Amino acid sequence: MKIRSSLSFVLLSTLLSLKYHPDKNKNKGAQEKFAEINNAYDILSDEQKRKNYDMYGDEKGAPGFDAGNPGDGYTFFTGGGPGQSGFTSGSSGGWQHMGGQGSSQTFSFSFGGPGGSRSFGGQGGPSSFGFGLDDIFSGFFGGGMNDQGQSGGFSGSSRSQSRSSPKNIRAINSEVFRKEIADQGMTWLLFSYTPSLQGKQYYESIINEVGGLLQGAIKVGSINCETESSFCKDLGMRPGRAPRLFVYSYKGSDKGSLEEYKGDLIAKNVKTFCQDHLPRFSKRISLNNFDLFSSSVEKYPRVVLLSTKKDTPVIWRVLSGLYHKKFRFYDAEVHDVSDPTVKKLGVDALPAIIGWLSNGEKHILRSGISVKDLKSAIQDLSKLLDSFEKKNKKVASSQTSKTQTDSTEGQLPLLTASNFDALCGENTPLCIVGAFRSSKAREKLESILSKVSQKSLSRRQNVAAGSKDSISYILLDATKQPSFLSAFDKSGFKSSDNFLVAYKPRKGKFAAFTGDMTIEEVETFISSVLNGDIQFTRTRQKPVVK
Repeated sequence: MKIRSSLSFVLLSTLLSLKYHPDKNKNKGAQEKFAEINNAYDILSDEQKRKNYDMYGDEKGAPGFDAGNPGDGYTFFTGGGPGQSGFTSGSSGGWQHMGGQGSSQTFSFSFGGPGGSRSFGGQGGPSSFGFGLDDIFSGFFGGGMNDQGQSGGFSGSSRSQSRSSPKNIRAINSEVFRKEIADQGMTWLLFSYTPSLQGKQYYESIINEVGGLLQGAIKVGSINCETESSFCKDLGMRPGRAPRLFVYSYKGSDKGSLEEYKGDLIAKNVKTFCQDHLPRFSKRISLNNFDLFSSSVEKYPRVVLLSTKKDTPVIWRVLSGLYHKKFRFYDAEVHDVSDPTVKKLGVDALPAIIGWLSNGEKHILRSGISVKDLKSAIQDLSKLLDSFEKKNKKVASSQTSKTQTDSTEGQLPLLTASNFDALCGENTPLCIVGAFRSSKAREKLESILSKVSQKSLSRRQNVAAGSKDSISYILLDATKQPSFLSAFDKSGFKSSDNFLVAYKPRKGKFAAFTGDMTIEEVETFISSVLNGDIQFTRTRQKPVVK
């Protein structure tokens, strides 16, 4: 119900104040309700406070009101007129909202809460200001509320009708869930219901509003548990006396999971819950303690966001979910481009995104990022990552072809004193040394390493070109090179007929694998080495081949 007349508003607030004035109402809680009514009057009678409450659910709103969690990565403040909005890159390097979507010059009372509950408020939801209106309207105007949530004394639409229609809410069934939601990296806000339950329209209005506020970051959907009974049972989403609200989240693991929202059904609170459950696949780093300049080969290309934010921004969390199986995400707090590490990276403006191809080649993907809104920002940066992924695939394909050509030209090289510097010297980031003590062990090792070296998780060094960005795969006769092996292990691994040593010449560190020599085990070992999931040990001395 919208009250467009200032006289009507004054009359209603006056009546409410009279009813709950402490001098006239001695009931418990009357004084608190009287204070809340006065607070509501203060907000709704002030145009700027009303706009802030409509937009943010808080009368303070702007300037300086950080929508959602402090770590959202956006500072919202109003400016300009209705319909104007935008994000820009400020001097601090953060993304800022330069306007509002405008708000109606009216204020509204809502009576469409779930299960028939009534409420008073603007951006809030049921009991936004802490008191109900059923008894108030019954007492002052007679007749109470009808089934449509309208009082006998006023006509108008309920809040659920005043909100935008639920056209963006996707009807979800088991097939849609399996193909478009499960483990796809996108966060979904879902509610389950049966047609006979009251409050469905109110739930639709809430999630439609939250979906609009976080457009691009989440998607919204509904599940009819009458037609999808077994599906709801499998998911544990069967509604009880009222619909139920869930977020399909990647907050805690690589796999998505459903988290039920059990708080007050207020758009601002649901929005905060959704933001808190956005993916957290980006690793927070310190530039001083992170090897940004390493040219080591990686399984996935890396991307690092530099911004002034103390926490990972919303945009980056969303992208880390959408591209989780395609990139390794990092982010760092940087206060100024004059920082020596930032200058060394070649970044001249913040926020900035730097990428490394899987071969270690560095690219500045974007600096001085400026975006209009959350949805367009995600779309824009998705295109950027798509382009970088294509470039990485092209590089990987080229290297795979080269590896396959090298493989057909001959066997893996045998490490000797004459080729040691070329294959495993200071210019080589990583050597995978396959050591053997018998001809049978050599054949097995050579076959496995030849196959593994052709996979996308790694690539062999082009010996002729002396590439500094690749892994070197080599064989070693353990019976003839005991001094080389004793640099890693005092016994020289004498108990093993065949084994692997992953050696980093530049850092003087190594890791060894002496388990079952199968393609699967070797591939897992090398992947762990490349991903940094295995602990390296310092060599006892510098390895020497005689």
